[in-house]
Amino acid sequence: MSRPSDFLTPADLQKISNLQVLARLVVEGFCSGLHTSPHKGFSVEFREHRQYVQGDEIRRLDWKVFGKSDRLYIKEYEEETNLRATLLVDVSGSMSYAGNGVSKYQYAIRLAACLSYLMLRQADSVGLVTFDEKIRHYIPPRSRPNHLRMLLDALQDTTPGGETELGKVFHQLVPKIHRRGLLVIFSDCFGNVTELMSALAHFRHARHDIVIFQICDPDELEFPFKQWTRFDSLEAEADKRLLDPVQLRSVYLENLDKFRQDLKEGCHRHRIDLVPMTTDKPYAEALAYYLARRMKTA
Repeated sequence: MSRPSDFLTPADLQKISNLQVLARLVVEGFCSGLHTSPHKGFSVEFREHRQYVQGDEIRRLDWKVFGKSDRLYIKEYEEETNLRATLLVDVSGSMSYAGNGVSKYQYAIRLAACLSYLMLRQADSVGLVTFDEKIRHYIPPRSRPNHLRMLLDALQDTTPGGETELGKVFHQLVPKIHRRGLLVIFSDCFGNVTELMSALAHFRHARHDIVIFQICDPDELEFPFKQWTRFDSLEAEADKRLLDPVQLRSVYLENLDKFRQDLKEGCHRHRIDLVPMTTDKPYAEALAYYLARRMKTA
């Protein structure tokens, strides 16, 4: 079993201990005063049934419905959470890249661990989705104290691999995340920006608040290679090419700049927070800086 200390050092926790995660949009559920909510006062009114998924608490099953339909359904109530957050972690092959230090995936799961710890500490509800070309793991949002261990185990037990297309996977996720809340995406975002924005617009139409932590290795941004180098695809093992990087550098950087600009403009258009990060920067400091800025603008 994973422990928070496997991911978070005491120094990391100190950096984020006085911050709160604030959702900018109205979120569903009971509001104790920290988050904006359409529900006033204390309410335990039954809201709806939803189908049981692995990780749900057995005690919340509706056995009467099971007796009639032979299907497992969970009861949901209005006061379940201050904020419902779902962490979407990219586990495709490109996330395993590590230039001279931590891989993008290891960096991502440390960020996710920090954020999970913080939100669960303030009684918010946190869920997890890992994905490459399809959804690999889905854990529904929960706010109970021992939920953090389940999230960390899922992150630690996953090995990046396979191809991905963010737009396609996110379209598949929309029906699963049916109650509006906060979606936090951890990915390098490499892929078709137009398709990605189309899928994110689908989420925004459902009134989700979205944050993207775009995680890159410094090598990907600087392309520092100077000698003949064999470049191996991390998402298609058979694709290996020996190339002269000097001849490619200007074209690569030009394409990269266009990709980053298109992503930035798309996120701005759909009111999505885009937070670029590189794996050579302390993740806890970067997260603390972003959350402090978000508190001021929420």
